[in-house]
Amino acid sequence: MIKTAILGSTGSIGRQTLDIIRANRDIEVVALSAGRNIELLEQQMREFRPKLVCVWEEERAKELKEKTLDLNSSVVYGMDGLLELAAMEESEILVTAIVGMLGIRPTIAAIKAGKKIALANKETLVTAGHLIMPLAKEYKVPILPVDSEHSAIFQSLQGAGENRIHKILLTASGGPFRGMGREELSRMQVEDALKHPNWNMGQKITIDSSTLVNKGLEVMEAKWLFGVDLDRIQVVVHPQSVVHSAVEFEDGAVIAQLGTPDMHLPIQYALYYPHRRELPGKRLDLFEIGNLTFEKPDTETFRGLSLAYEAMRRGGNIPTVYNAANEKAVSLFLARKIRYPEITEIIEACMEHASYLVSPNLEEILETEAEAYDYIEKNFNS
Repeated sequence: MIKTAILGSTGSIGRQTLDIIRANRDIEVVALSAGRNIELLEQQMREFRPKLVCVWEEERAKELKEKTLDLNSSVVYGMDGLLELAAMEESEILVTAIVGMLGIRPTIAAIKAGKKIALANKETLVTAGHLIMPLAKEYKVPILPVDSEHSAIFQSLQGAGENRIHKILLTASGGPFRGMGREELSRMQVEDALKHPNWNMGQKITIDSSTLVNKGLEVMEAKWLFGVDLDRIQVVVHPQSVVHSAVEFEDGAVIAQLGTPDMHLPIQYALYYPHRRELPGKRLDLFEIGNLTFEKPDTETFRGLSLAYEAMRRGGNIPTVYNAANEKAVSLFLARKIRYPEITEIIEACMEHASYLVSPNLEEILETEAEAYDYIEKNFNS
């Protein structure tokens, strides 16, 4: 029996993780966490009967505890609760499916407690990869990628042994605005940006996909996960989302992972690695697809990707600035307080304004995030 704890069980990845667990009989959910959606969390508690549950706010925790007095589940809250959940003795693997930098400290706690990490929280490596990867190596803890692209790279590397990566080919759908110019983008509204052509994801990651910021974050994550130089990571726009990513080796051989655009596969692969299990769902039909196409990304129009490369080349705390500025800008766009093009304009402004730190510790990373938020509040939140 695999004992699993899930950070962010009410989000898109969290819900799909529970789909996998529901379909199998050898995974036990020992802990769940959510932000404010205690209605769905209560349903999950009643179905999976976890020992420990965490929500962010104390009042919501009290409300949930009153609703579930008939269950044998402890309810905790806040960062202390997340840290308790991450390191709890009963779990073997932690699925980090919460969005944002909130996942950094629980991931560190889980690594120090010897838990396997099924990583769906890309911000953890984007902002603290220089802390996380050495720590995982020290504690001999595997970091198992859940993002479809990083899972595809990870799968393509199985059996590679000591053979060196020449290039990572990181694929991108191009999002809902592929092919548009700047003038068209200036007219795009929230509803337009949330219409992803292939994937069903949460709001923030869908917006990030439309700006190519999501791909920029994935470039940063890939550098840390696979230990490659930035100039060996090439983004390839692939509108069909069939080739999820590929690896080119020194002899020119390219090994790719293909499949339907369905997150259940990379989630299940991380949970059961190195074993593969039967997975219900639509299978890839190459005859039905007919053609696979590939394009260069338009980094002049979609500045989110080029800014990510710039942030990673500068290093230090600048990737944190990039990530924090994007998080705040996307929230302002979803609240209809800024126009769509202002998302990347805010990121660039924050990167130019930030004070540079060459090797930030955890507290400095969190301070950098707060400073970026404060700068945006004072200059863009009109």
